[in-house]
Amino acid sequence: MSAQLQSASNTEAPASPSPLSDKPLGPWRMAWNKFKRNPFAMSGLVVLLLFIVGAIAAPWIAPYDPARQDLLSANLRPFTGDHVLGTDELGRDIFSRIIFSGRISLAIGFAVAAVAVTIGSFIGAISGYFGGWTDIIFMRIVDVMYSVPTLFLNILIGAIFGTNFMLMIMILSFTSWMGVARLVRGNFLQLREMQYVEAAKSMGVSSWGIIFRHLLRNSTFPIIVNATLMVGGAILAESALSYLGLGIQSPATSWGLMLSNAQEFMLLDPMQGVYPGVCILVVVLAVNFIGDGIRDAMDPRQKAQLSPRRLDQWRAKFSKSTK
Repeated sequence: MSAQLQSASNTEAPASPSPLSDKPLGPWRMAWNKFKRNPFAMSGLVVLLLFIVGAIAAPWIAPYDPARQDLLSANLRPFTGDHVLGTDELGRDIFSRIIFSGRISLAIGFAVAAVAVTIGSFIGAISGYFGGWTDIIFMRIVDVMYSVPTLFLNILIGAIFGTNFMLMIMILSFTSWMGVARLVRGNFLQLREMQYVEAAKSMGVSSWGIIFRHLLRNSTFPIIVNATLMVGGAILAESALSYLGLGIQSPATSWGLMLSNAQEFMLLDPMQGVYPGVCILVVVLAVNFIGDGIRDAMDPRQKAQLSPRRLDQWRAKFSKSTK
């Protein structure tokens, strides 16, 4: 009897694989898998996270108060005493100012991208969905905004209303939403003709419900890519305005303001301008790498690459099913 039970246990079929292994990946998981295989995108993400962490932990990392002046220690060379990067013309620690400048520059970049994407998405959604005179009016406004040089308009608005942190975000957002509006409008002109939109209309869904619950969700990928690239543009715009003296003002500090202060001492100590310039270059380059990686990851025309483990699972599954 025991021999029969042992033989029966040996002839039992192997356990079936877990159904979770056959579950298809969602679009966000597939996009992440493609994104993390991009070395440039991942390196940009790591660099940007390092700058963000440094900006958040600036009060604990910076050895000095960025606004503290010591005229007796002005224009010190790097690694003089406790000053890792030296001091500026007023004896302020450059390393501390670099870290605290990152807080304002990064905050302005992300805030401008968020506000501009919100405004542009709303205007583009209304214009693309309703069409007619609504589309004509909004697109003519976009054309007028595009016809005015952005830098000149930023300088004009800053000269009239003044500049501080919040005004800088409002000024740059006011001149940055047009590209998002055109992008969303183009997507909505295509999506509003889809059958699921007609089905939603026949079920009595309101126009605003269709816009926000159906069409805007299907336009998420290009909006995210555009918002990511807009962060770098906002950082460059803020640096340009601060360099011209129309951006962030002392005692606050930003990378553009540090460049503006360093231009008078380039012959004496050129590294005072190199440090903030390198920070701007590295952060903008990292953001652009991330944006390109997100665009490639969310592009359905890109071929999906499966991991070797999943390929082995699929081979084992289909080889058993064909026997």
